[in-house]
Amino acid sequence: MTLTEENYLKALHRLSQSEEPITVKRIAMQLGIKMPTVTSMVRNLAAKKLIRYEKYKAIEMTEKGRRQALLILRKHRLTELFLKDVMGLGWEEVHDIAEQIEHIQSDRFFNRIDEMLGHPKFDPHGEPIPDANGKLPFFKAFPLSGCEAGKKYKLTGVLDHDGGFLTYLNTLGLTLGSSIEVIEVHGFDRSMEVLLNGKTRTVFSFIVCQHLLVI
Repeated sequence: MTLTEENYLKALHRLSQSEEPITVKRIAMQLGIKMPTVTSMVRNLAAKKLIRYEKYKAIEMTEKGRRQALLILRKHRLTELFLKDVMGLGWEEVHDIAEQIEHIQSDRFFNRIDEMLGHPKFDPHGEPIPDANGKLPFFKAFPLSGCEAGKKYKLTGVLDHDGGFLTYLNTLGLTLGSSIEVIEVHGFDRSMEVLLNGKTRTVFSFIVCQHLLVI
């Protein structure tokens, strides 16, 4: 597969996680590419039996396409963990580097990383790492935005891997495993007043809460 095809499959997999139908327009917005270009690639992916596509109908990933997408995510997430745990980079630094390394076409290379890391289940951002067969480990976390006041939760992952967002969390002392106690949920904008690690009190916007996964 080409680098471009792999990037499309990753985008399709991300879009398939929501309840909204996958359309050419949504793919174009996700990738920042013009719709005619997306239409051409979608037809190419359909010809390779990676997706099902009919004009004016929602796009669906085939089992073959979904497995390919998960194997690309496996390479990306293993790379992120290697960069953090072995090379000592911050979780805010690893995403862009992994975006480049994930396109290396060598199963042995990534399987060796997997072995060196002890077959991990989750990446530095708390996202599940597919195994060599494209199977995901059990994942039960949910967004902080759906949590209640008066309860304490543990941060297990983040959905936004942007360096600026993760640096912001660093300034608050938030890492995976940190505790977040919801003090109050503001009804007018759904922001939350929270207590972090039992000592830092702050307010999270609804968007920030959507990007934090807890249990």
